[in-house]
Amino acid sequence: MPAALQVERTPSLADEDIVIFENAVAKFFEDHAPESRVAKWREDGMVERVMWNEAAEAGLSCLSIPEEYGGMGGDYRHEVILMEQLGLKGVDGFGLSLHNSIVAPYIYHYGTEEQKQRWLPRMANGELVTAIAMTEPGAGSDLQGIKTTARLDGNEYVINGSKTFITNGQTANLICVVAKTDPTQGARGTSLIMVETDTAEGFERGRNLDKLGQEAADTSELFFNDVRVPTANLLGEGEGHGFFQLMGQLPQERLNIAVQGMATIERALELTIDYVKTRKAFGKAILDFQNTQFVLAECKTEATVARVFVNDCIEKHLKGKLDAATASMAKYWVTDLENKIIDRCLQLFGGFGYMAEYPIARMYRDSRVQRIYGGTNEIMKVLIARTL
Repeated sequence: MPAALQVERTPSLADEDIVIFENAVAKFFEDHAPESRVAKWREDGMVERVMWNEAAEAGLSCLSIPEEYGGMGGDYRHEVILMEQLGLKGVDGFGLSLHNSIVAPYIYHYGTEEQKQRWLPRMANGELVTAIAMTEPGAGSDLQGIKTTARLDGNEYVINGSKTFITNGQTANLICVVAKTDPTQGARGTSLIMVETDTAEGFERGRNLDKLGQEAADTSELFFNDVRVPTANLLGEGEGHGFFQLMGQLPQERLNIAVQGMATIERALELTIDYVKTRKAFGKAILDFQNTQFVLAECKTEATVARVFVNDCIEKHLKGKLDAATASMAKYWVTDLENKIIDRCLQLFGGFGYMAEYPIARMYRDSRVQRIYGGTNEIMKVLIARTL
């Protein structure tokens, strides 16, 4: 936990083995993702493939998947530590948390035994990098509006459609595709189909999209032109369960975003407090001005409230008690706060805050999408309002 906040760890995250793991993850990123390497990823528009292998060799892939499926045998606490360290160490664009705590849980919770044995060990050892293809040019937060189809033809599905804004899109070689297996049935006609791209004829990667921020993340267009996959790649035991599978996992995805936002807030505060202590104006440190003190006092207070809330959500989730509305609250409120606090921190850096080489400027750009993906914050409010 950065010195900027003095919030105690939740009991679950304070366990000695978790603290040891946290130190190991921090050391891994210090050694394998120094600023010079991360800068090269930003320049290239993607994280080099070898980094995925290095993370797998270090035991950071599929942290919460049982050992019987090749995973590390941990739980959600380990995924939280990974996400926090990615944020605190400024490891921009490395989509390991999506691989670990979004795609892997779909396979683990909904896959058949054969599917678990087929894919999870290869995800854990670095052979497979994953993505989930939900969003389309004409369908974002409205998952029922997707147009990609998977038509049954004998013992194969024939997939046609396009996806966009797909994280890990240039790297992934196992993609969980959200498709309509029965377009007449609305949500009940949606299924999840796994596509191994190395052997998929008709699969094409489009542009590595040029984004406002998150430059090191390969975010891509994907095209499926009569892509044939065996029926054994349908996730689960039957068609039509995809929408409900998605709804079952979205609370964790939204909590993930809140956890990531919290780590960014804490890093921003730590960097800003260090800066205003040393930067001088009119003969004294920026921190000595009352305006600076008031701004940072407000930011620290709001960040502390957010951390307590996120910690409570983590504890609820570990007990299986985090409901969709509360996860939506965490996602929207923390990411709104993230953008607010980073904006205020950037202001305290003055002109240097606007310079691309300063981490606060990158955080300003990178954080904006947090209010959009995983369901826009407006959609989060709609979901919360339904519980009123």
